[in-house]
Amino acid sequence: MAVRGAVALPLDLAWREEVRKASGQPVELCYQCAKCAAGCIVLEHADFTPHQVLRMVALGLRDRVLASRAIWLCSGCLTCTVRCPNGIDIARVMDTLKEMAAANGANGKNPARLFHSMFVDNIRGRGRVNEAVLLGRYELTTGRIWKELGQGLTLLRKGKMPVFTPGVRHRDEVRRIFARVRELGGH
Repeated sequence: MAVRGAVALPLDLAWREEVRKASGQPVELCYQCAKCAAGCIVLEHADFTPHQVLRMVALGLRDRVLASRAIWLCSGCLTCTVRCPNGIDIARVMDTLKEMAAANGANGKNPARLFHSMFVDNIRGRGRVNEAVLLGRYELTTGRIWKELGQGLTLLRKGKMPVFTPGVRHRDEVRRIFARVRELGGH
């Protein structure tokens, strides 16, 4: 157990190896230079920086990592990966952590996880994202509809968020991609 303040945190030191194998990335090579965090586009909204997530993985703080917003907010832009002097594909590690969290039912009520899940479901069903449907569903589910309604209406009026968007022509190919991911153990 690691102790932070008065709270004991359960350690799972074998988990680092599990993450390493699943992601194919040498997470233990992170020496906390913070170059990944310097370019992170979602950092101001995340609870942890990318290098903090890697440190927690190295220390085996499984529950804490899988409950974090940081993994769900990662957009996979690869800025952190490109900046890493040790060649760690941090975006791939974040994707692996998302898969682990989803498989374990962790983070079920996290708004970032909820949005991520709805985003992927929207693509799975249509082949592309319909922002109006996605945001409307998210706002209704989270009970924030009245908070964001004004901004949404402004976007609709300006034509920035069309209500009706066509799906992709070859949805069967999108379904095959999702089926293949499921076969490989993804979600």
